[in-house]
Amino acid sequence: MHGAMLGRRILAVALVPYALWLVLAYEYHFLDGVNLAFHEAGHLFLAPFGMFLHVLGGTGLQLAVPLVCAGHFARQQQMFEALVCLFWLGESLMYTALYMGDAVRMELPLVGGGEIHDWNWLLGRAGLLRWTWLLAGATHGLASLVVLGALGTALWLVLRREA
Repeated sequence: MHGAMLGRRILAVALVPYALWLVLAYEYHFLDGVNLAFHEAGHLFLAPFGMFLHVLGGTGLQLAVPLVCAGHFARQQQMFEALVCLFWLGESLMYTALYMGDAVRMELPLVGGGEIHDWNWLLGRAGLLRWTWLLAGATHGLASLVVLGALGTALWLVLRREA
């Protein structure tokens, strides 16, 4: 078996317990530090374009980076790598759901002293704060589908020896 194929198989199988943990018991963890760096960069890049884009830009860039990476690999016809990036997108959506779900309680520590809680501000302006639990739950559900779908497809590819 080719070394790259073996590596892909090992990674795909190793991601199974991680995926189950994400879906069933997600908590902030090491990969979210990477997501947070992109999140904060999104605020900086979009700050000149008004408060709405400044606030939304954090989550926007946090989700855009893994999606752009997935698109890059897909264009290169590196489907396993693209699926790993989609898995990352799903993981990043997990963090988004957690942050969104904190919009009313505002208990999560925020970078920079917590001047503005993005999701409290966004949902408050939209009149949706009372629906925070539903929106966060739906986002976690979507994230779970992305994680499980990307991983399931990646496993299917490597077991068929097409990755």
